[in-house]
Amino acid sequence: MSGVRLLTVAAAEGESRLDRWLKKRLPELTQGAIEKACRTGQIRVDGARAKASTRVGPGAKVRVPPMPASAAAAPRRATTEVPESDAAMIRAAVLWKDDHIIALNKPPGLPSQGGSGQGLRHVDGLSGALTFGYKDRPKLVHRLDKDTSGVLLLARTDRIARALSEAFRARTTRKIYWAAVAGVPSPEKGTIRFGLVKAPGHGRGGEGEKMVAIHPARIAETDGAKRATTDYAVIDRLGTRAAWVALVPITGRTHQLRAHMAEIGHPIAGDGKYGGSGQENLGDGWGAQLGGEISRKLHLHARSIAFDHPITGQRITLTAPLPEHMARTWRTVGWDERDAPADPFDGPEA
Repeated sequence: MSGVRLLTVAAAEGESRLDRWLKKRLPELTQGAIEKACRTGQIRVDGARAKASTRVGPGAKVRVPPMPASAAAAPRRATTEVPESDAAMIRAAVLWKDDHIIALNKPPGLPSQGGSGQGLRHVDGLSGALTFGYKDRPKLVHRLDKDTSGVLLLARTDRIARALSEAFRARTTRKIYWAAVAGVPSPEKGTIRFGLVKAPGHGRGGEGEKMVAIHPARIAETDGAKRATTDYAVIDRLGTRAAWVALVPITGRTHQLRAHMAEIGHPIAGDGKYGGSGQENLGDGWGAQLGGEISRKLHLHARSIAFDHPITGQRITLTAPLPEHMARTWRTVGWDERDAPADPFDGPEA
């Protein structure tokens, strides 16, 4: 690399951490080189100093200085170097595919993208096992949190990646999540409009970052706060102790569903970050851990996605089965997947 570069985040690239965006745009850079250049003020975003964890979005101008040869990363390992067990795992997660798109039922615990020291064990790193005869590996067009399972789309060409990214920005896609939450929301169908602002995390890579809910009336006066909207609907309940809810993120903020449900007093089961064991819920005193035989893993699943196919124009709806720990919870409390309507938000408001 020679000379200073001024790079612009493209609309199709969406919003992401600065270090992740840089490594996708300039794969020769190492995490250490990026962090050092940020600490010394050599990498800047829109003229301002930035951290590796700074969020960048479409239109942002990123200044990248000349990097020494030692900053170059070793070439990405070939697909054949991915352990066969991991390759088999990611192929088994394929829910649907055609010549343009691959849909996965992402397992819980598998990150969508890598971070420092994670190696290739994330969806993006394992995507070389999903070429299925194509020369290029498929590309992520959106992400799910590490502990969230469910439908995740990958584009098999750059053209399709751009089209799907635009569909997400235009909100013509519809994602419905399922969750088990502590207590029962009232009313049983509604909209959450708390804004979200990021609280700083810990560690060199900003690990532990957490979103803080901001009352809608205070969003404009809160530095860094962004508007966020979530629709929710109760599908079934376990008395007053827990509920099976459907969630639709109208906006797509970091940890939005988790932060919103905790803010209204009904944290998602297994969410220690936002629920905690001491969270009170409408007098039940329940926290995010439901106790007994219920798994302590996060009970949040991207159940379905509907989108217009970029080539055929056909409306495609894909549904992902629950992961084992959630299916076990459903069996334990007597909930049946077949009882849920295809879209719980159809019909009159509660």
